[in-house]
Amino acid sequence: MSQGRTQRLIARLRPAGHPNGARANPPGPALRRNQGAWLLAAAAAAIGPHAGWLPIWVAALGLGLLAWRALLLWRGSRPPPGALLLTLALAVAAGVRAEFGHFFGREPGVALLVLLLGLKLLETRAARDIRAGVLLCLFLQLALFFEDQSLPVAALALAGSLLALGALVALTAPEGSEREHLRTAATLLAQGLPFMLVLFVLFPRIQGPLWGLPADAFSARTGLSDTMRPGSISALGQSDEIALRAAFTGPPPPPAQRYWRGPVLGRFDGREWHAEPATESAVPAYAPQGERIDYLLTIEPHRRRWLIALEHPAAAQPAVRYTSDLRALTAEPLRSRARFTLSAYPRTPVGMDESPVVLAAATALPTDSNPRSRQLASRLAAGARDDAEILERVLAELRALRLAYTLRPPLLGRHAADEFLFDSQRGFCEHFASAFAVLMRAAGVPTRIVTGYQGGEINPIDGHLVVRQSDAHAWAEVWLQGQGWLRVDPTALAAPERIDGGLAAALADAGELPLMLRADMAWLRGLRHRWEAVANLWNQHVLGYNPERQRELLARIGLGAGRTAQTLGVLAGAVALLFATLYAWSLRRPRLQDPLARTWERFCAKMADAGLARSPWQGPQAYAEELAARFPAQAGELHEICALYARLRYGPHAPEQDLRILQNRIASLRLK
Repeated sequence: MSQGRTQRLIARLRPAGHPNGARANPPGPALRRNQGAWLLAAAAAAIGPHAGWLPIWVAALGLGLLAWRALLLWRGSRPPPGALLLTLALAVAAGVRAEFGHFFGREPGVALLVLLLGLKLLETRAARDIRAGVLLCLFLQLALFFEDQSLPVAALALAGSLLALGALVALTAPEGSEREHLRTAATLLAQGLPFMLVLFVLFPRIQGPLWGLPADAFSARTGLSDTMRPGSISALGQSDEIALRAAFTGPPPPPAQRYWRGPVLGRFDGREWHAEPATESAVPAYAPQGERIDYLLTIEPHRRRWLIALEHPAAAQPAVRYTSDLRALTAEPLRSRARFTLSAYPRTPVGMDESPVVLAAATALPTDSNPRSRQLASRLAAGARDDAEILERVLAELRALRLAYTLRPPLLGRHAADEFLFDSQRGFCEHFASAFAVLMRAAGVPTRIVTGYQGGEINPIDGHLVVRQSDAHAWAEVWLQGQGWLRVDPTALAAPERIDGGLAAALADAGELPLMLRADMAWLRGLRHRWEAVANLWNQHVLGYNPERQRELLARIGLGAGRTAQTLGVLAGAVALLFATLYAWSLRRPRLQDPLARTWERFCAKMADAGLARSPWQGPQAYAEELAARFPAQAGELHEICALYARLRYGPHAPEQDLRILQNRIASLRLK
C-alpha cells in the first residue's frame, strides 16, 4: 500500500472537524456507555441513601434526572441544550428555597447537591465533566454522615466510594472490562485504607457533630420529656430504639434494681406534671451506702443534660453534676453518644433532711381537679396513725380496684386521675404513677413523679444490658419521716411482670408490642442481638474514639499532653512511611497495562519474532512504514492495523468494538 493510501485511511479513521483529528462538537454523547454506566451507578449510590432524609420531591427529582441521563445514554442521544439545563437549574434553586426558606444549612445544602449532580450528569461531555461528577458523588457520600454515622451508613458510603473510583478508572482506561475496572478501583480503595487508619488514630479529634449550624445542627429525637401527661410514655412503648447500654463489672443487678433515673416531676396542674427547678452541686446530696454496682454507661444523644443513671450514683468524673432532686446531669447537653464510668448504690437512704419548702410543694394540688380522687384520699387518710399507714391503705385500695395495664389506654379528659381510677381502669405506667401521686398528695403525703427507664435486656452476644425507648417508665417517690424518699412503683400492683420481665411479659396482647419484642419472634430477636452487638463494637471503638480516648492512647505511646509537635511529627512520619511502602511495592509489581496497550505489545512482539522489532522512538505510523517495506506482501494489512491502533489510542471517540477488530486482525495476520 502506498504512503498516500495510508494517509487517506488514517484520515478516514480520524474524527472529522479538527485538523488533528479532534472533534470540536461531537454529534453524539461524549460518554462511552461503560463510562456512563459507572458514573450513573456512582450517582445513584450517592443520591439513593439520602432519599430517607430529603423531601420526597427532591429525592424523586434527583433520581428522575439520573433516569433521564441513562435514557439518553442508552439511545445514544445528545445531551439537552444548555438553555434548558440553565432553566432547570434556576427552577431547582427556587424549589429548594421555597422548601427550606434559605440556602444555608445542612438540609438545603444536601438537597441542592443532589439536584445539581443530576443536572451535571445531563451536561457531561468531556473528561472534566466526569471528574466533576465524581467529586460531587464523593461529597454526597460524606454528607451521609451528617445524618447518621451507623455501621450500615458507613458500608453504603464505602460502596459508593468504590463505584466513584470505578468511574474514574473507566475514564482513564475505557477499553478495559468491568471486572478490570472494579478490581483496579478496589485496589485503589485498599491502598487508601492505611492512610485512613493513621489519620483516624493520630489526627486531632474534634468532639461534637459534623455539622454545627445553630439552625439545624441537631434534629429532634424521641425520648423522655420534662413533662408528663396521660399517653406521653405509652407512645414510647412502641419504639425499640436504643436509649442506653450498660456493661457491668460484675453480675448485672436484678430487674427490681434496674431503675434508670431521669426527669423528676414535682408540679401538677391538674392534668400534666412538670419538672421543678433544682440546685446543682459537684457531689451528690447523700452519702452512698450499701451494695455498690460498677458499670460503663453508653448513652445515646437526647439533646438534654440528663444523665440517665442507675439509682443512686456516686460521685463520678468532673463533667457530672448532681441535683437536689437526686438526678445526675452532664455539663453540656448530650448531642452525641457518650460514655461514663459510674457506680450506683441502690440501697442508699436519700432525702432524710429534705427542706420544708420542697415537702410543701410535694403536697400541692389544684383545688378544682379530680374531686373523686380527693374524696377517696380523705377517706383513706381518716384515722391513720402516720403517713406510712396512709401509703399502705392507698396501695391496698389500688390493688383492690383491679386496674388493667395496657399499652393502648383510652383517652382521658380533664380529671384524668378520676377517669382512670373509676371509669376506664385501663392505663400505662404514667396513669398508675399519676393517679397514685394525686391520691397521696390529697391525703397530705409528699409525693412526686420520677420518669426514666426500668429494666433492660441482656444481649447474650456481648453481655451488654440494652435499654430501649420501650423501657420508658414512670414511678413515684413518697417522703416518709425518718426514711426519706422511698420509691413506690404503682404499676407493679397491676403488672408485677413488668418489673421483672419487661414490657413483653406484662402485656397480655402481643399485638400491642413492637415486632422485635414479641415472644413468638425469638429467631428475629436473635438476629437483632447479633447485629446490635456488631453495631455496639462500631459505636464503642470507632464512633466512641473521642478526644479523651485519643489522649489516653497517645499517652500510652509517650505522646501525652503538651507534645503536639511530637504528635504531628509522628503523624507526618507515619504517612510518609506509608507512601514510601506503597511506592516500593508499586516498583516491584509488574506495570499494569490497559487492554489496548497489551494488544499493541502482542503485535510488536509478533513483529519482533518475525525479525523487525519496534524502536522505542517509533510511533504507529513510522512503524507501519518500516513494516510495509520489510513485508510488502502484507503492507496494506500492516498499515491498517497500525492506523486502527493509532485511532484507538489517540482518537477521542473510537467505538468500543474496534478493539476486538484490532485483536482479531492481529491474531489472523500471517507474514510471508
